[in-house]
Amino acid sequence: MSNPFLTKVFHFNAAHQYGHNDWSAEKNWEVFGPDSKVHGHNYILEVMVTAAVNPETGFMVDLDELKDIVKKYVIDILDHSQFEIEVDWFKDKQPSTENLVKFIWTQIDQRLKPVVLHRIRLHETPSIFTDYYGPVRNEF
Repeated sequence: MSNPFLTKVFHFNAAHQYGHNDWSAEKNWEVFGPDSKVHGHNYILEVMVTAAVNPETGFMVDLDELKDIVKKYVIDILDHSQFEIEVDWFKDKQPSTENLVKFIWTQIDQRLKPVVLHRIRLHETPSIFTDYYGPVRNEF
């Protein structure tokens, strides 16, 4: 019998700026367009976990513990930040949503025991979101 999946939704606001310091402003504009300027998003973060249901409680996860972990290791770090400047993990990485979901995964995966982190979904805009299922065996 398979385990159910539970998703908790979080919100944070953050800014970022795409580009390379060793490129000219013109080249950054050519490659990244308006995103080469500092801009922000109202992010919606979905954290999906799975585990066996505890027969005594009927739950698979303590939601307060899940909220505390995500708040401490993700929201408190990213909310109202310009994360490519303020978060060391982004030192040599573009501050894309694709990289942001990987950062979030590394921040919470090992802290969620005994539940298993199944998916991170991060909405950058109402029409763009990125899913991440953890380190992949055959990355592209």
